[in-house]
Formats: sequence, structure tokens, C-alpha cells
Amino acid sequence: MSLGKILIVDDDANLLELIKMRLESAQYEVTAVREEEKAIGAFKSDAFDLCLIDLMLANRDGISLMEEFHAVNPEVPAIILTAHGTIQNAVEAMRRGAYSYLTKPFEPRDVLLQIERALEKRKLNTEIQRLKELLHEQYDFANIIARSEKMRSVLDVVTRIAKLDSTVYIFGESGTGKELIAKAIHLASERKDKPFVALNCAALPETLLESELFGHERGAFTGAVKSTKGRFMQADGGTLFLDEIGDMPLPTQSKLLRVLQERQFYPVGGESLMEADVRVIVATNKDLAELVQKGLFRDDLYYRIHVIPIRVPPLRERKEDVLPFVEHFLKKFGQQMKKDVKGVTPEALKKLMLHDWPGNVRELETTIEYAVAMTQKDMITEDYILHTKGSLPDGGKDGLGRGRQDMSDERLRPLKDARDAFERDYLVQVLAMTEGNITQAAKLAGKYRADFYDLLKKHDLKVEEFKRTKTALPN
Repeated sequence: MSLGKILIVDDDANLLELIKMRLESAQYEVTAVREEEKAIGAFKSDAFDLCLIDLMLANRDGISLMEEFHAVNPEVPAIILTAHGTIQNAVEAMRRGAYSYLTKPFEPRDVLLQIERALEKRKLNTEIQRLKELLHEQYDFANIIARSEKMRSVLDVVTRIAKLDSTVYIFGESGTGKELIAKAIHLASERKDKPFVALNCAALPETLLESELFGHERGAFTGAVKSTKGRFMQADGGTLFLDEIGDMPLPTQSKLLRVLQERQFYPVGGESLMEADVRVIVATNKDLAELVQKGLFRDDLYYRIHVIPIRVPPLRERKEDVLPFVEHFLKKFGQQMKKDVKGVTPEALKKLMLHDWPGNVRELETTIEYAVAMTQKDMITEDYILHTKGSLPDGGKDGLGRGRQDMSDERLRPLKDARDAFERDYLVQVLAMTEGNITQAAKLAGKYRADFYDLLKKHDLKVEEFKRTKTALPN
């Protein structure tokens, strides 16, 4: 079985034949050509995986021939063959699109190693592009940003394990895109035509979480007026994504462990054993190993879910991805707000690149959304970048036109405290307006239900209190 099809172009007949023999003995299918025009014809008529091109050919240089090849198919990597005295030209070839170069005379193993690496990189690029197209088609993501080596490694793992049914453990800081990686795994798997079902384990109390996971029978608890399928049954044949699994209560952890081991479970209040064919992916922003030591997470469940670990790196470790993200968000919010924003100024970009991004991609997205909303120019200036870090744009005036000297003592509070106080007051108002109806409240706030539950938990707000208060009001 051939490992790949390779085109060699060199006007040295002896070297051409030698390389051809070496590569064929290594299980490659080889086409060896001395004349440039014949090489162009062969490249156009056949599908090659890689090209080896001599820098100094009889009638032209190898760089221009490489560029002609890339005009036909830019995805085919080219390795330039060069003599000692022309290494500078070989470096120029890499700048213009070559994968690498080899200096004559070279060892056969060096040729094979370079070819193997180039083909591996091309395969990875092809898989990443396929994932991008799947995500764009089914989830309306313009792309999955992976310019940095760390994120490319993450996607490499995704392509390797997607077709397996093993449990995947995704971990990383909040806002890094763990659910996006989970969706990429699902879309690249054999289950892609079946449901992808997500559940935030931190958003629900223990009793409701079990019902959401396993379903419940009619009359199982107060308010259970009909039988309901849980997320396991909803995801039957597909993928179940359990986010923030580190916040799952211990009793629920034991029941989840049994499901992962036996693939069977009882609905809440039910007596019939249920089965579901589900691939489970879990995610957390916590250190589960530390939680195990503290007795807050079951060690047996930890080992059960820790089959294929994937760490999603924080944005501060992948600064190469900041600019592509900025361009993506500028386009996204420019279209939404019907603004023609072409880019960011060098000063603004510098500020973006120097920031550590504790909120990761989610924080960057919010920053760009604010900048696009506020700017009146076609370029984002540094005045509108990271406005929440202490400085007010527009000459020190806030959104109401007040200067720094006109602001109340509220300005003396730490920014986080002031922001949390506003957030809590806002939630109270929304809950009061909707009589504690979570669906309506989340819709008014522009949040998913799970995210809205997270906010309520953060500020220790009880929905029942608003329902009682509202019903006690006179007509």
C-alpha cells in the first residue's frame, strides 16, 4: 500500500534515479521528471501529495516552478533541494511557500523524515479544515481559531479520537471554548447525524439534576405531571456533553458512575431499567484531582471519565490566536450592528496582545463587541479596548456624560464589587417582572437558562421568593 504520491523534479539524472529508488523502497509512489514543462503537465494531470524540487533547474529556478504548482493546488507541500552555496535562496523559497529545504548532499533518512513530517502536517491541515467546515455548516461558527501550535495540537487530538466511543475529559479555564471542542468531536464522529445534547451540571440543584439526566416518571415528585425523558435518552445514539462536572453533587456522581459502567439507569421514580447508547464528553474548569483529595469528587468516577484528557489552553498561552479572533469578532459584530469596521489601530492591537485575558475568548469577544458598539470610526482605537479595566473612554466621561469628578462615592468601590452589585440588582428586577418565571427571565436577560441559573447561584437568589412575593401583591 502506497504511503503517498510524490513528484520529483531535478535535472540531475543520477540523483533523480537515486531518490526515486529510495522513496519507492519506502513504499511511496514516485513520478520523477527532468524537464520543467513535463513536470507541470504531470502535476496538472495527477493528484500528488508532495513535491521535491531542485532549486537550480536547467531552464528556470525551482521557486517559480513551485509557485506554479501552488497556483494549481496550494495544499501540496514542496521541499526544495539546494546546494550549499544557495541556502539563502532556499530560505527565500520557504518564505514564498515551501515547506522546507534539504542541502545536497543529504542522507536518505533525512529525506524520508522531511517527507513524513510534511505529509503529517498536510493531513492535520486537511482534518482541521474539515472540522471548520462542519462547525460552520452546522453551528454557524465562521471558523475554529487554531493558528497557535497549542490549539492545532488540540484539534489533532480531536481528529484522532473522534471516531472512538471512549469518554473524553475536556478541562481548561472558563471561556476557553470547551463546548466548541466537544461539538467538534461529535461532528467528526460516526454519531454526527444523531443528537448532541448538553447539560450544565452546575446550573441545577441535586434533585432536578437527576431528573434532567435520567428522566422521571409521572408523580415522581411534586410538579411531575407527566413522564419525561432525561438527557441520556434524548442523546441516544449521539453524544451527551456534561459541562461543569466538578459541580455535580456526590450522590449524583455515584449514579452517573453506574451509568458509565453499565449503560443502564432508572428514571427518577421509575422501576423499569432503561438503556441508552451514548458517547459521553465531560468538561470542567476545576482541578478534579484536587477535588478528589478533598473528598468533593469520587475517585472512581474521576478515573472513569479521565480516559482521553484534552486540555484547552487559555488565551494568554495562545497569543497567536488573538488577532484572528479579533478579525472574526469584528466581522461578526460589524454585520450584526451594520457597521463597516475595518480593523484595529496598532495601539489598540498592542493593548489586546499585552492583556492576559483572565476571561479568555469570552472576555475578548465582549471587549470587541463593546468596541464595535461604541466606535464612530472605521478603525477601533485603544480608547475602546479593555474599558472595564479602570479607564473611562471619551475623555473620562461615562455613558451618561458625567466626568470623573461628577461621579458619586460608588466610583470608590472596587470595579468587581460595583459590577457584581449592578448584576444582582438587575437579576432582582428581572425576576420580579417575570414573577420568578425562569424561562421568561432568561429570555429578557438574553441568557440561556443554564447560564441564568449560574447567575442566580452566584448571587444566592431563590426563585421561590419572587414567586411568593409576586402572588402576595394585591390586584
